[in-house]
Amino acid sequence: MDTKVKLKAGLYGSNGHQLTHLLREPHSLVDIHAVCEVTVPEDALMEPRAYPTLPALLEDTEIDLVSLCSPRRADQVEDALLCLRAGKHVLAEKPSAFSEADLDLLLAEAEKTGREFREMGGTITTQPYWALRKVVLSGEIGEVVQVFAQKSYPYFLARPQDEGVDGGLFLQVGIHAARMIEHGTGQQLGELSRIETGFGNPASGDLKMASGFQGRLANGGLATAIANYLNPRGFGNWGNEALRVFGTKGMVEVTDGGNRSRLIVEDRDLGALPGEEEPMSYLSLYAHHLMGQGSMPLSLDEELHPLRTLLRGR
Repeated sequence: MDTKVKLKAGLYGSNGHQLTHLLREPHSLVDIHAVCEVTVPEDALMEPRAYPTLPALLEDTEIDLVSLCSPRRADQVEDALLCLRAGKHVLAEKPSAFSEADLDLLLAEAEKTGREFREMGGTITTQPYWALRKVVLSGEIGEVVQVFAQKSYPYFLARPQDEGVDGGLFLQVGIHAARMIEHGTGQQLGELSRIETGFGNPASGDLKMASGFQGRLANGGLATAIANYLNPRGFGNWGNEALRVFGTKGMVEVTDGGNRSRLIVEDRDLGALPGEEEPMSYLSLYAHHLMGQGSMPLSLDEELHPLRTLLRGR
């Protein structure tokens, strides 16, 4: 692993959760060194190099890490392969692949090149989800028997009707629900049963407006999830999400977009989850990992298994 004081990152594309905020808010471990297909904000505190194409950006030998939010998500596997073969670590927007074969191809190339590949998988490393995970893994609510997850975003006219642009509802929104289930409980999902509809789509196209899945957990428990583009703006949060975990001794939940939580153990209502200090951001965790200063909270297999399961469910 690298032992630098700071990593130099290249940003490609802005179709997703790109790291452009670091141009305004410098990071202690990562500098934005170069960009391509990214608009640099007027109030940026640094002037990164600008390249016309991804191959041109990859020729920059100073770049350690490339953050991919490819203009078209369906092209992102090829973009990631180019980065890995150029000797760059990769942080890829989700979904990082559209098929299990492509996901395996990425992982094989990362192993071959000795570079690190990660999906932007920080769903569980924010509070109160991190506190929920600690409660469940501690056994405080007993064995996990059933889990419900919800992820809802607003609809807007720019939502791509072509799933190749962002992955579509099941992959790019459903991945959050699958991550909350797996990473929140420590139980991987098995075979899924999927259902979805384009009903309610205000535009003409293939955009799905609601989706859901059911599956069995590795321990024999059950999981249900819903995802949709039906979050009304009046809700107040961009993401209307919930996670409820029912165990043999109690239940724990996070609701209202992460604003409320509750833990009940047998006959005791323990109220909101402990307001523990939030762990480091996903980017900070990844940077420490790349610099040999720490490990990721989830193994690569654990991080990517929710996507792998959804790809099988398609």
